[in-house]
Formats: sequence, structure tokens, C-alpha cells
Amino acid sequence: MRLFEAIIDANHRAVSGDNSAGLHPADFADELPVIALTCIDPRLNALFPNVLGLPGEQFIWLRNAGNIITSPLSSTMRSLALACAVKGGREIAIIGHTDCQVCKTTTSQLLDKLKALGVERSRLPDNINEFFGMFATERQNVVKACDIVRQSPLIGPKIPVHGLLVNIETGKLEWIVNGYESRQLSALPANNAFSPSTDASTRELGAGPMADFHFGEMKFPEMKIGDASVKIGASEAMPSSPPPIAPRVQPLPATPVVPPKIPVPPPIRARVNLPFGRR
Repeated sequence: MRLFEAIIDANHRAVSGDNSAGLHPADFADELPVIALTCIDPRLNALFPNVLGLPGEQFIWLRNAGNIITSPLSSTMRSLALACAVKGGREIAIIGHTDCQVCKTTTSQLLDKLKALGVERSRLPDNINEFFGMFATERQNVVKACDIVRQSPLIGPKIPVHGLLVNIETGKLEWIVNGYESRQLSALPANNAFSPSTDASTRELGAGPMADFHFGEMKFPEMKIGDASVKIGASEAMPSSPPPIAPRVQPLPATPVVPPKIPVPPPIRARVNLPFGRR
């Protein structure tokens, strides 16, 4: 059982009322500490790191409004990279929460709130949604953030990037992005979408009637531009057969590129047995 498999199992058992649910950090020494990016909502103060079943010294906590990541080289990505390189973080978790106020705020409402603070629209970027990273749903925001982290050149391929959503009222965790499976997918060699089609066409030419064809054998009519004009008269007739034309080879269709599905968390398996308390 991997670290976040045990975390989800212990969390679900504890929320269901199992007082014996817990996590033994010593069993996961190679996967700790965990770096978590969450929202700045004060309601989260009492939940972390307890809902993960981790001691404070194994929990590197980063926070910003809405746990938003806007680009692979943003300031938040810089903090995540330093947390891995300097603080020794082994796994990353982007953790959103239900009832997020950033999610509920529209662009017009945000502009009104900023104006009330003395911030004029003319001093803001043209694309407000892109600059502030506004999002429609908490789940969508977590998935997007995980994708950006996984694509960032600042995060090595050995670091799993998980996506979770915590219920602000119960503390129950939902595993949205399984970082273990995502890491395996990102480690696969990138396929050139044009290579299969090109190779198949070459093999087809080599195996068919075109195998012995050489362009030097093509016959072209000996004429100059303008010589092909037809003279008026009954005695003049068109050639009985046109000059030979090289047969056309229909290229094989390119193999469609199917994006990988969002990994589904593994089934819960109970194997942890230490107390899992909540503040």
C-alpha cells in the first residue's frame, strides 16, 4: 500500500467513526514529507495535517487563494520546486475544498470588490479570469493545477502529484487525481503522431507493385509550352491515349491520439491501525 492509499483509507475510516483508524508514518519514510498546496480559507486551519493523518514535521504546507496555479513557471511553482529541492518533499498534493468562496465569486463581483478597495479597472490586466485563475468548480481547479504541476520543468518526474478535495464540514477526502498512475503515464516515451503513418506508407510501397518503380522510367511528352494547342480542322485529332501517369498512393490515416483518462483511485484496503484523531 502506497502512502496516499493509506491516507485515504485512514481518513475514510475515521470519518465513518472508526476510532482505531490511523497512519503509521514510519512505514512510509521513503514517501515523506508531503508538500500540500491548499486554499487560504481559515476553516482549513483545524483540518490540516490531521485529515491526512500526518505529523506536523512531515507536512510542508503551502497556501494561496483558491489553491490556484496559473502556469508551469509561476511563483507557486517556484515554491513547490524549492519545497522539493530544499525541504526534501517527496510527494505533492493539490488539495481543494468544498464551499470555496473564490469559486463562488464572479468576475464582475471581483471587480466590484477590488474597486471598493480603491483598485481601478484600468490598472488591472485585460484578462481578469486568466490573471487571477478564476475557476468554475473546485474539482476542475484541482485537476487543472495537477496538470500544470506535472507539465512544469521545475518538478522532476519522480515526484507524484496528487489531487484531492476535502469536505470543509466533515474533513472527508476525495482522491481526484492519483499521482502514482499519472507519474507512470508521464514517464512513457512521447510518440510522434506522424511516424506510424509514414512508416506504414513506406512499408506499403515496398511490398506492392510500386516496389520496383523508379522515377527515371517515367515518360513525358516532348513539347514546349504552347505546343499543346489544338489546331482547327477535321484532320487533327487528339492522341488516342494520354501519357502515362504515376499511380497515386493513398496515405494511411494517422493513428488518433487519445488523451489518458484521469486515473481512478484504487479501492480502499484497510491496513493501518494507529489512532487517527481530529482536532
